[in-house]
Amino acid sequence: MMKVKIHKKLTTWQVLSLGYFLVIITGTVLLGLPFATKDGENTSLVNALFTSTSATCVTGLVPYDTNTHWSVFGQIVILLLIQLGGLGFMTIVTLLFRLIGKHISMGQQKILMASAGEGHRNEMRRLFKRILIGTLLFEGLGAMLLSVRFCNQFGTGKGVYYAVFHSVSAFCNAGFDLMGGVFGGEKFVSLTAYATDPLVSLTIAFLILIGGVGFCVWDDLLEKRFRYKKLLLHTKIVLMMTLILIVVPTAMFLFFERGNPDYAGYTFGERTLVAFFSAVTPRTAGFNTVDLSPGTFSDSSYLLTLILMFVGGSSGSTAGGIKITTFFIILVGMVSVFRGKRDIELGKRRLHQSVLRQALAVFVSCLLIVLTATLLLCTFERDNSAATLQAVLFETFSAMGTVGLSLSLTPTLCAASKIVLVLLMYAGRVGIITLGLAFAERKDTATLKKPVDNSVLIG
Repeated sequence: MMKVKIHKKLTTWQVLSLGYFLVIITGTVLLGLPFATKDGENTSLVNALFTSTSATCVTGLVPYDTNTHWSVFGQIVILLLIQLGGLGFMTIVTLLFRLIGKHISMGQQKILMASAGEGHRNEMRRLFKRILIGTLLFEGLGAMLLSVRFCNQFGTGKGVYYAVFHSVSAFCNAGFDLMGGVFGGEKFVSLTAYATDPLVSLTIAFLILIGGVGFCVWDDLLEKRFRYKKLLLHTKIVLMMTLILIVVPTAMFLFFERGNPDYAGYTFGERTLVAFFSAVTPRTAGFNTVDLSPGTFSDSSYLLTLILMFVGGSSGSTAGGIKITTFFIILVGMVSVFRGKRDIELGKRRLHQSVLRQALAVFVSCLLIVLTATLLLCTFERDNSAATLQAVLFETFSAMGTVGLSLSLTPTLCAASKIVLVLLMYAGRVGIITLGLAFAERKDTATLKKPVDNSVLIG
């Protein structure tokens, strides 16, 4: 009797995609339990799924206020999902390669941004240790600093709990908060009570930045002992672009909101702090220290926030978005094309054309997905007065970039719209390239190249 072999090994990328999915499903089941809510009622399947996806994908969009709806059990489930999702990509990859000892191709290494080698087990083990130690160190320091303020306000026990929750949420770029119902009973207030508080605002902002630069950048900085000239090109690009995307948007927010009556009583230092936080949080944390209700920000600030949400943080980090390296490659690639150069030249180095093609593929696919989702939400929410085009665009860009900033639209959405945002958050966290490799990975066995056709005109 002939035996038919039906077993097919899953690729690393399929395992990663499936891993996130299973974590989300587990979180959905736990958050659907009656004792996960403060009123003891079951949360609907769609809202439990939405919250679980938002936490696992470290986004921060929520159908319910986290503090007033979820019990301590529910909040701890959300916190664990945030931690798993925040460490997820690089940590899971490291664990996989430690366990199976599998060698990865050069193309896959670029996606992983494994800057310290070529996927060898010893180096991956070292990176894994540094990820865990660095995470515990930064989250611990952040919690200690935040507890100074929170313990004074809420008491020791609650203050420490709040400090740990917000430190983990900030480092993992999640944006979940427990401030709803605390100040005057208002919900969905985020960190608006701390807009001019340097201790809270700066601690949260720097946790976001540290988590958003990427684990491979940490590893390279430690290996090269912070000597800039010896750093990898990837690390230099990330550090340079991070600085630019802090300084320039901060100045722009200051200029755009110079006449905002909400800041009338603020000193220049306080307005600078608010502008700095507004520049940091869209990449991609989801906390806000200013009211984002329609009409409170200028249109220029809304558009700038959309751009920052779309760009996101660094590859191999806790952040989402198309990533700042992708954004940088597209910019310098555009300049190279206009100058008639074949390759991208950066100092004494050059990048292959395939890098630009990959960056453009990520950019275009993410933009098309966001625009398609926007079209769907506008269709599903045509009777929803809160679903203006501005609010819908803000929501879809926030979901795809795993940011979590919202114009208070999420709680008003129908089930179909929430499913669309769930898919956006999943794609944004797992990554377009990872999903592509997971579901369309093929080996090119062609030995002959097809003839070139130069009849297509561009520009």
